[in-house]
Amino acid sequence: MPNDQQDEFLTFADEEQAASHSSATHNDKWKVIIVDDEQEVHQLTRMVLNDFEFDGKRLEFLSAYTEAEAMRTIADHPDTAIILLDVVMDQDDSGLKIVKYIREQLKFQSVRIILRTGQPGQAPERMVISNYDINDYKEKTELTTQKLFTTVMTALRSYRDIMVIENNKIGLEKIIKSSADLFELKSLKKFASGVLQQLTSILNLNRNALHCNSFAVAKGQEDIYILAATGDYACDDCEEIRDLIPHHVLRSIENTFRDKKGGFYDDHFTCYFQSKTGSENVIYFEGSKKLNEWNRYLIEIYTSNVSVAFENLYLNEEVENTQREIIFTLGEIAETRSRETGFHVKRVAEYSKLLALKYGLPEEEAELIRLASSMHDVGKVAIPDEIMNKPGKLTTEEFEVMKEHAIYGYTMLNHTKSKMIQTAAIIAHQHHEKYNGTGYPNGLAGENIHLYGRIVALADVFDALGSERVYKRPWTNEEILSYFQKERGGHFDPGLVDMFFEILPDIMKIKEQYADPNQPV
Repeated sequence: MPNDQQDEFLTFADEEQAASHSSATHNDKWKVIIVDDEQEVHQLTRMVLNDFEFDGKRLEFLSAYTEAEAMRTIADHPDTAIILLDVVMDQDDSGLKIVKYIREQLKFQSVRIILRTGQPGQAPERMVISNYDINDYKEKTELTTQKLFTTVMTALRSYRDIMVIENNKIGLEKIIKSSADLFELKSLKKFASGVLQQLTSILNLNRNALHCNSFAVAKGQEDIYILAATGDYACDDCEEIRDLIPHHVLRSIENTFRDKKGGFYDDHFTCYFQSKTGSENVIYFEGSKKLNEWNRYLIEIYTSNVSVAFENLYLNEEVENTQREIIFTLGEIAETRSRETGFHVKRVAEYSKLLALKYGLPEEEAELIRLASSMHDVGKVAIPDEIMNKPGKLTTEEFEVMKEHAIYGYTMLNHTKSKMIQTAAIIAHQHHEKYNGTGYPNGLAGENIHLYGRIVALADVFDALGSERVYKRPWTNEEILSYFQKERGGHFDPGLVDMFFEILPDIMKIKEQYADPNQPV
């Protein structure tokens, strides 16, 4: 590098040294990778840009001296803002190979690539600009102190704006993905999280302050729970707010709930809205920049629009809760017809869910089985009273009539598109099938019996054997467990029997919790 160029770099460092910002953290910096095989270039670039600051952030420098080292360093730092890239290193076209690697293999489109060359004849500007996805081209002899400052400043502005657009895109993608099933709780979480992320970009707030300290919360009957969060407060499942946030943040949110209105402050703001169903909601943001009227207007639009989504969610939840109550009631009506009181339906439902979870089914599917299992004997409403309540063993003809309750239940339920009712139809139809093929109504065997039917079959028999009926005494736990061992692979799915014994302590807790009056556990 010529001496006059060195002098120009040194002059910049002496004449325009900025004030020190010792409070800046490692994460509050723009990453710049210097790729050049000359040690002197690295030293002078760092010296010239030592006190550079843009948008309240300093520069963090990383160095690479060979083509291979450059590729490793760039791949390890996908959040790099600028790459100052030499053309001629190991080979005459090393820099151009690195450009292709960045754009085509790593797919890093946001980083700004500034090509610096001391041998422009090896990579003519017109050819390079036309054929390679770079953002600037500079000959080292023309890159004076002031020009380097201007080049880096321009590149950082572009990078910042690109990241704003990219964050907007991420937020919008989350919202679009959630639109198909917006009425479900998990979808609402995606919706709220996406809008939070979008607002961080639209408002152009410092990402560390806002992303680390912004979340939406929904207030329950007694406690405040996090619905969506970003940064340090991000969580997969709803959690009580007191478990995650500093006291001063909690105090601000509680005050907003109490006053039923939000406010804008020097370092944060809150928004409050209440749905028609009575659900109260607060949005809380922290940031380092004061918000102008336009920013506040955007936030007010957001709270107005998102309240509609909350309203739909809560109304849908109310419908689902009502549906659950109806299903359990129908199941209990079927049991009442046989003059059997107590918690048989409840116990079978809880046993079934435990087995489903142990089998490895997701929580949502296990809950579906729990609800649907309550209707396993709904077909009994079509069985004559004299058979249902006969105080003794049924005749062969009477038992054939009793067996028809599985078909009646399936017929009653199998005419709807509701996922829950369809599950109930399967269970009602198959919970008396046996693993060895000797069950009814269709004599299905093994895995030809739906998993839901196999699970509820085990849960139903366990509870029925341990309960008093008009025609029998309750079996002891020892007798029931011995029967299960005997019927492993006969009446019951052997794998489910093994799982049943593994979770037996939890099964017994449910049996005790929902024990029928005057009946031993």
